[in-house]
Amino acid sequence: MDLLLTNGTVVTMNREREVLADADVLIQDGRIARVGRNIRTRGAGLRVLDVAGKVVLPGFIHGHLHACQTLFRNRADGLELLDWLRERIWPFEAAHDADSMRASADLTFAELIRSGATAALDMGTVRHYDAVFESARDCGFRLTGGKAMMDAPDVPAHLHESTEASLAESLALLERWHGTQGGRLRYAFAPRFVLSCTDKLMREVGRLAREKGVRIHTHASENRTECDVVRERTGKGNVAYFHDVGFTGPHVTLAHCVWLAEEEQRLLRDTRTVVCHCPGSNLKLASGIAPVPELLDAGVSVCLGADGAPCNNNLDMFMEMRLAALLHKPRVGPRGMPPERVLEMATLGGARALGLEAELGSLEEGKRADVTVVDLSGLHSTPFDPRDVYSPLVYSARASDVVHVLIDGKPVLKDRTLITLDAASVASSARQQASRIAGRVR
Repeated sequence: MDLLLTNGTVVTMNREREVLADADVLIQDGRIARVGRNIRTRGAGLRVLDVAGKVVLPGFIHGHLHACQTLFRNRADGLELLDWLRERIWPFEAAHDADSMRASADLTFAELIRSGATAALDMGTVRHYDAVFESARDCGFRLTGGKAMMDAPDVPAHLHESTEASLAESLALLERWHGTQGGRLRYAFAPRFVLSCTDKLMREVGRLAREKGVRIHTHASENRTECDVVRERTGKGNVAYFHDVGFTGPHVTLAHCVWLAEEEQRLLRDTRTVVCHCPGSNLKLASGIAPVPELLDAGVSVCLGADGAPCNNNLDMFMEMRLAALLHKPRVGPRGMPPERVLEMATLGGARALGLEAELGSLEEGKRADVTVVDLSGLHSTPFDPRDVYSPLVYSARASDVVHVLIDGKPVLKDRTLITLDAASVASSARQQASRIAGRVR
C-alpha cells in the first residue's frame, strides 16, 4: 500500500540540506516517490498519515554494532578493552547457542527501532550468525552483518576456529543471506581485529571481499595497548597494516580509529575508507577520543555507532549524537561539531558505512523509504526555533520521542508501539536467555 506522510517538518538531508515546513512525503512501492508541499494523489489503497507538528527524517543508521552482545548489558563494567574482552565478553559469547543468539538479536532490533534506527552494520560472534539474520528478516530490520572471524593461535579455545573453517562458514553465510529480502539483508566479512586473526586470514578476506563485492567490517586502533601490541606483531600501525592486507577502500568500515598516526589519517582519506565513531563505547572503556573533527575536515567519511550494549549499556543513536556533538568541543571549540554535521553522520554517514549511500540516508525521490518520525513537543525539547530542527534533534531529543518508523515503506513502529516485534515477549525471552548464559559462564 502507498503512504502519504503529510504536514510534517521534513529534514531531507539532500545535497542542499533542505528542511521543508508543512511538507509531505509520498511513498510508493517501498520507495520515496515525491517530497514537497501540497502533494495531492489519489488511488485505491493510499493511506494518509498526518504528522503535523512532528519531524520527518531519514532513519538512523548504526555503522558499528554487536547484536550478539545485547544480552550482556550491565555485566561488563569497569574494564579496559582487552581485559573486557578476555574476562567478560569472550566467555559470554562462547556460551551462546542459537536460541540465546536469537533472543539477543530480537532485543537489539526492538531497541534500535524504538530509538529511530532503520539499519545497522553488525558483527556477530564466531557461531550462530544465522539467528541474527533470521531475527532481522522477521522483524523487517535492514541489516548488513557477518560472523566474527577469529583464527589467531592465542584466541581463547572456546572461540578459536581454523582459517579454513572461518572462511568456509563466512562464505556459506554470504551464499545464504546476501541480497535476500529484496536486498534488505546483506553480508559483510567481519574479522574481529588484528590481534584475533592471522595474516593469512586477513589477506584472503581482503581478496574475497573484492571478488564477491561485499564489505569488510572490523575494529581498528581502539585502545592504546592494542595498538602497541599490533605494532609489536606487525611492525605497523593498525590502519597501515590493514592497507597492506587489502582492508582499505570505500568498501571497508573501520570501527573506532581512536589512536591514529597522521599518515594513517591521510591513508583513510586517500582510500575513502569509512570510519565509525562510537563515543559512548570509547568513553566507557576509557579508550580515548577519536580525532573526528580532523577526519571530517580532511574529507574522511565518518558515521556513528553504539557498538555493543556491554560497552555502552544502550543502543540509542540520540545519545551517540549528543555525545559526538559535545565531546570534541573543549578541544576544537564550540563550533567544531555543529548539529547538522552530527545528524549527517547518523544518516548519510551510516549509509556510506553500509555501501548504500545511493539507496539510504536522505529523503529523496527514488531512495528506499526508511523513515523516522520524531515528536519534539516534549518538555525537554521546548521551546525551539522551528527554523532550526537540527539542534533539538541532536541535543534535546530522546528515543522516547520517536513516534513512527518505516523500513522499505512498511511500518515497524506506529504510535510508539512496535509492530513486528512484541516488546513484552522480547524482554521476557531476553531475561531468560541471559540467565541461561550467565549460568553457563559460571
